[in-house]
Amino acid sequence: MITGIAGQDGVYLGRLLRSKGYRVVGSATPDSASLHRLLPYLGGVDVAEVDSRDAGAVRDLVFAVRPDEIYNLAARSSVGASWHAAELVAETNGMAVLRLLEVLLRYRDEHGAAPRFYQASSSEIFGLAEQQPQDERTPHYPRSPYGVAKSFAHHLTVNYRESYGLFACNGILFNHESPLRATSFVTRKITRSVAEIKCGLREEFSLGNVDAFRDWGAAADYVQAMWLMLQHELPGDYVIATGRTHSIRDFVELAFDCAGIDDPWSHVRQDPAMMRPADVPKTWGDPSRAASGLGWRPTTSFRELVAQMVRADITRLRSGTEEDPSLL
Repeated sequence: MITGIAGQDGVYLGRLLRSKGYRVVGSATPDSASLHRLLPYLGGVDVAEVDSRDAGAVRDLVFAVRPDEIYNLAARSSVGASWHAAELVAETNGMAVLRLLEVLLRYRDEHGAAPRFYQASSSEIFGLAEQQPQDERTPHYPRSPYGVAKSFAHHLTVNYRESYGLFACNGILFNHESPLRATSFVTRKITRSVAEIKCGLREEFSLGNVDAFRDWGAAADYVQAMWLMLQHELPGDYVIATGRTHSIRDFVELAFDCAGIDDPWSHVRQDPAMMRPADVPKTWGDPSRAASGLGWRPTTSFRELVAQMVRADITRLRSGTEEDPSLL
């Protein structure tokens, strides 16, 4: 069972599990625009429209499906937008996780064992960390409502594992992208805008802070780590990252290079209004524990990731088809 099936990670994870012979049931918020957009990629997945904040509906779904594994990906996923919807983010990314963990306890009481549980934690829990790179022991210092809610959910998952013996894992995923990333995220905004410039549909676009550094990986690689966590003998928490960091400036320049366009900064404007109230200057993960404990390593380079996204956006524009499973 995958909550939040209508995001990029839900699609990639659903396809991975189907390839391994799983029956997959995914949940998405009723009337989700992203679900409608990504349905072409979810062949063979049963989808239920359930709001993750509705404890009763979530409980009914878990008891009806009787899953062996639950991957909780449901979240308000935009860090920037969390400043304008802090209460909603706290409910969806924090309290909904508490309610789901309680459902697992009730399920165990009735059936004798609870499903193995994966919680989508985030590098945003580290925020303004003094330690570089960050690992599983790095103290939390979140700098956004999104990061605060994810930190709360992370600690809840640890607490329920240690207090009640649940097989519950946190995947502390650093930034990861794909051609399915929504255009509200800066990475996809960049690749979409570069593709439009390449196709003669626009001349320039605006960005906020281009000097923030992030550790970017590929969503297709990172969902492999999610699955590996729930196959391990013991539950635990793992940083999933590439161990390398790049700036948004680097991302812009590489996207233009992949599109064969010279002089990228003649097409980019900086807009102070797009700056966040508090930003994290640099995140950089140490995936050593995932490598040694799970045998997981990223396979997609930063250049390959950006090139995939740029090519997919150019293909979309030239074909007139926004979503096509052949893009993956």
